[in-house]
Amino acid sequence: MKPTPKEQRSLFPEECLLREISKETRLSIGIPKENADVEARLALTPEGVAIVVEAGHSVYVQRGAGDPMSYTDFQYSEAGAFMVDDASEVFGADIVLKISPPTIGELSLMHDNSTIFSMLQLSNLSGDCIKMMMKKKMNAIAYELIKDEQKGFPVVTSISEIEGNTVISIAAELMSNERGGKGILLGGVAGITPTEVVILGAGITGTVAARTALALGAQIKVFDHDINKLRKIQHYLGRQVFTSVIHPNVLFKALASADAVIGNLRYINDSERFMVSEDLVKTMKNGAIIIDMNVDQGGCFETSECRTLKNPVFVKHGIIHYCVPNISARVARTSSMALSNIFAPILTKIGFSGSVNSAISESSGFRHGAYIFEGVLVNRLIGNYYGIASNDIGLLLPGF
Repeated sequence: MKPTPKEQRSLFPEECLLREISKETRLSIGIPKENADVEARLALTPEGVAIVVEAGHSVYVQRGAGDPMSYTDFQYSEAGAFMVDDASEVFGADIVLKISPPTIGELSLMHDNSTIFSMLQLSNLSGDCIKMMMKKKMNAIAYELIKDEQKGFPVVTSISEIEGNTVISIAAELMSNERGGKGILLGGVAGITPTEVVILGAGITGTVAARTALALGAQIKVFDHDINKLRKIQHYLGRQVFTSVIHPNVLFKALASADAVIGNLRYINDSERFMVSEDLVKTMKNGAIIIDMNVDQGGCFETSECRTLKNPVFVKHGIIHYCVPNISARVARTSSMALSNIFAPILTKIGFSGSVNSAISESSGFRHGAYIFEGVLVNRLIGNYYGIASNDIGLLLPGF
């Protein structure tokens, strides 16, 4: 009996297999230069580009795109990328990989029926951009909404781990004299009352932040709506971590004595949303620190203002605020490596599927990341946020 084509392919030596892969649908992928004042990360490192190019696809990288994270144009070129000067050459690709949400100017450079991947930062994505993508019948994929085979959110998980570590170092900086703080050490030393850190949210970011602060000797208090998350974090970190559901009186007392408050409670989902009111912020100690890690989704604190990495700090009611939507961009190279580990395999799978539309149809996890499909808004929560009608993506897929 003759082997099937699939069986024949599995017997090919590596050189022949690469030639077979090159016959798959060839994608063109663009990686534009981000606004360095706002963003320093990229979705693919040179190592990720090499994987995608080896799979037979073309990657176009705008010159200087990797500079903020210390990747040179030469490294990208050596990995197989085409280096281009004109942004239109990058945005003219079938698939564009950004970090920040697209602007009207960037979308005007993109072709009809093309695909944009980016973070979904609602504070930076305008309703006009949504409408323009719909008019051009584009696909739009949000990194944070993509699910893996285990029904988890790989981008959220990776970035949350990085941000959980980063946020404690930020709090430590802001407490120092040089950054306008009270001049206290985040942690504890013999004979001195330890620093009090309140964390709103017992997810991955909150857990990692609590672990890091605890290792420095700080006193940790964690609040969340979900008792199961609180149970997990206490099991993981031990009884020395105070945990509580969000009860107004308990939270009021914790905020009043806190040296730093880290907010991480808002995501795009149907769960209850919580915001610390301005009146409650006024009860905090003068010179205390607030770090709002969900300012891109509206924020945990009423006093939050969405800022950039160039100007992240402001003082309101005597409280030092740090509010940026991309804390992990402070460690851009590490963050880009984490993203590249996720997106290189995803792009390869899209190539095997034949198109982004086919990949959306075949994979429920990838489909969950699509908020615009062939020009139709298919995410109800985003539609409600912008006041734009949305549809069920299942009704748009043949045979779904």
